[in-house]
Amino acid sequence: MGLPGMIFVAKADGGVSYVSPEWRAFTGQAVEEAVEHGWFACVHPEDRETSFAFLTKARDQQSEYSLRLRLRRPDESYCWVIIGAVPSYGPPDRSFLGYLGSVTEITPSGSEPLTAYGTLARFVPPPLHPATMPGSALELVADHLLIAHGLIEQDGAKEMLPVLRQALMTAGRLLAHSMNSADPSDRFH
Repeated sequence: MGLPGMIFVAKADGGVSYVSPEWRAFTGQAVEEAVEHGWFACVHPEDRETSFAFLTKARDQQSEYSLRLRLRRPDESYCWVIIGAVPSYGPPDRSFLGYLGSVTEITPSGSEPLTAYGTLARFVPPPLHPATMPGSALELVADHLLIAHGLIEQDGAKEMLPVLRQALMTAGRLLAHSMNSADPSDRFH
């Protein structure tokens, strides 16, 4: 299984607080413009309403999810991607903090509907598309954590889930911090 190429962190209100630098190469949109809900400008116009409604439902239910939609490339063409995320919880009282997720380009199989759709269920990242490049060391760690989270139930290792979720939350916090750091030398990229 390959590694997803772009990592993101979303806050509890749904606004994106971090997107990996690969976002700019993939979409042509500056990373700074993608934060909060700015990334929706890259979503195909026919997919926006479905995507927004689905993400609102996932956030309201604090559920893991997978969302299939089209993103605009720098050349103005569109490609299909899977956006998937795992919720993070923390103090106080296991409060919902938001999501750590990934965006991976896919090649539709032809048997799938040619529409955007989402699924509220365990997120297992798809294999890497050849055009998607890996990011920083911290993003690679986050990718591996997301993959491990998706696979953990396959061998009965559920007792590892709390530790893995804590690691996902920490990775998300570090990635968000790197995005908000005013000192470029303090960034992970």
